[in-house]
Amino acid sequence: MALFQHSLRTRIFLSMILLILGASIIIALVTISQFKKEAQEYHKERLHHKQSSIRTHLEFILKTTTYPVETEKLPLIFKDKIFEIKSIHNQEVYIYDLEGNPLLSSNVSLFLKENKIEKISDSILSGLANSTERHYIYKFSEENRRFQSYYSYLTDASFKPLGIIRLPYFEDDGYLKKELRAYITKMGITYLFLLGISIWLSYFLSEYITRSIKEISNKIQRTRFDKTNEKLYPKKISREISVLVNAYNEMIDELERSATRLAVVERETAWQEMAKQVAHEIKNPLTPMRLTVQQFSNRYDPNNPSSEKEVKEFAESLIQQIDTMAAIATAFSTYADLPKASKEKLDIVEAVRRSLEIFDKDYIQFETTEPKLFAIFDKTQLTRVITNLVKNSVQSIEHNEITDPLIHLYLEKTESFLRLSIKDNGGGIEEENMDKIFEPKFTTKTSGMGLGLGMVKNIVEAYDGEMSLYNNEIGGVTFQLIFPIPS
Repeated sequence: MALFQHSLRTRIFLSMILLILGASIIIALVTISQFKKEAQEYHKERLHHKQSSIRTHLEFILKTTTYPVETEKLPLIFKDKIFEIKSIHNQEVYIYDLEGNPLLSSNVSLFLKENKIEKISDSILSGLANSTERHYIYKFSEENRRFQSYYSYLTDASFKPLGIIRLPYFEDDGYLKKELRAYITKMGITYLFLLGISIWLSYFLSEYITRSIKEISNKIQRTRFDKTNEKLYPKKISREISVLVNAYNEMIDELERSATRLAVVERETAWQEMAKQVAHEIKNPLTPMRLTVQQFSNRYDPNNPSSEKEVKEFAESLIQQIDTMAAIATAFSTYADLPKASKEKLDIVEAVRRSLEIFDKDYIQFETTEPKLFAIFDKTQLTRVITNLVKNSVQSIEHNEITDPLIHLYLEKTESFLRLSIKDNGGGIEEENMDKIFEPKFTTKTSGMGLGLGMVKNIVEAYDGEMSLYNNEIGGVTFQLIFPIPS
């Protein structure tokens, strides 16, 4: 903006002037807006009160009439009474049949040949019929004057529509506008007086404030963070400016002390983060390996005909986890982030089944729409993804002591991608934590470093996939993974 290209003194001067002008304009706009709102509410309440009173009067006449209460008899029922209603309520009343044809009016002149009452338009009839409030207000203007017509049904004692009532109403804002003009005039005089004072005050105030700043601005402009800086020792400065100068001098001292620590801290922080990441990555396969060994030890029977198959599956599972740790160790030794992933055409169904073998939980179910579904992914990386997510669900179920636990994995194929849903009935995730759940180091557990879900999301996105989660209506959470289908 052009304002910020001027000197500080000019900006202070102009800012105070603009503040007064802006405040006056805002107050004027708010006042006018409030006036319009109050005028609308006033006319709305007045018209509502009139129609309520007139409707009560009309219904009373219908209850006491000796004529049959029918649409065709309305002109006879209200022949003389409609003028009485006009006199009592000071309001013109028009009565139409249900097709919008005029039946009766309190305005006698409109029934002369040259001034026939017009039929209600189809748009008004449609608006009235579709109104949930059983009334319709039509607004229009003529010769800079605003009018309203209130349409509602006239019903008998059983609420059967007999006809349509129209109440014309003129919005006379003369008194309110007069009050508004008087208020704005007084406000304008007041703000002109304040504007004159603010111009005088801002001129001298801006001169006083900027005098000391100009003396030290040249020295501050020569301050650099990449070299030794001189401290400021200005003379004859105000208390406020001296606070600023002292703070700057302290910052220079602290900057010199911090410069020597910064490089060391950065190196230590980088190694700490790397160590945490690697420790977490190695811990992930160690826990399933321990569980696998325990399960195999408990159920292994050399006399069982299927023992050879069990030994083979046990070995494959351990080798897979060992390969994962070996890849992590290799990456760490060469200062890489994580194991470099390969891209291969992988059977997701088989990979998920293999990943679930380490969990000896009857409540873990896997369902797929097809026996084989392929995507471009790394087998080791996918194992880490499934292991992390299922492990989180198991921990949530055990932590919340769910009596009827369930973890359901569902893999399906659409036209352009594969979708894997992992749904559990655990404790779910608090709404305020939804946006933080994938952030590094964020965790709601009493143990762990909060790296698992962030790592999983990064892995999925590295293969052009998507990952999301949401709470289930009946409890628990659902993780949803999207894999592109290879061309």
